[in-house]
Amino acid sequence: MDMRTEHLLDLSHSLAGEYLARFQYPWEALDGVKDFLLALGPTLPAEEYEERAPQVWVHKTAAVFPSAYLGAPCIIGPGAEVRHCAFIRGAALVGAACVVGNSVELKNVILFDHVQVPHYNYVGDSILGYFSHMGAGSITSNVKSDKTPVVVRDGDTRLETGRKKFGAILGDYVEVGCNSVLNPGTVIGRHSSIYPTSCVRGAVPPNSIWKTATGTVVPREG
Repeated sequence: MDMRTEHLLDLSHSLAGEYLARFQYPWEALDGVKDFLLALGPTLPAEEYEERAPQVWVHKTAAVFPSAYLGAPCIIGPGAEVRHCAFIRGAALVGAACVVGNSVELKNVILFDHVQVPHYNYVGDSILGYFSHMGAGSITSNVKSDKTPVVVRDGDTRLETGRKKFGAILGDYVEVGCNSVLNPGTVIGRHSSIYPTSCVRGAVPPNSIWKTATGTVVPREG
């Protein structure tokens, strides 16, 4: 599977497009998300964004519910909705028309435009591509139990990331079923689906379906 940035993500659908284009693999960008946001925030047009707290920039068309927590630095894009009790810990870019739902936690993430993480999700040290969706209760697990650096596995191929914290990369239009766990170093290709209650690890090819329990991957029909 080709896991290079341009093969997983349409970079025209994120304020981070030019930033991500610098990296061969998208997880290489995770170290610099915070610094990228700190540099980008002050350049956002004042007629469109307001700095609601130090280093927290929110588009004037975004809806942020009163009980949501926005930690610095973060940027909330146009038309986005951040619902009750969402916990954005910081270093988060929430793209245009995204939904960050009740009790969702984000940390060191880039959400492309139209991403939905609407119910009880944890997304950490991850990048979610255009129109990707995580079903209720699905999470990214971003640290291995033995705390060793995360390796991305694709069959017999192993890509060393050098990162102790790395959750998942979701390509554009990925669907993750409810209550699934994406183990550290999961990379899912464009237009692929994960069955509910799955435990996923490694690379999932584009245009495919990861089936529950056995981890069988089959091509998507049509």
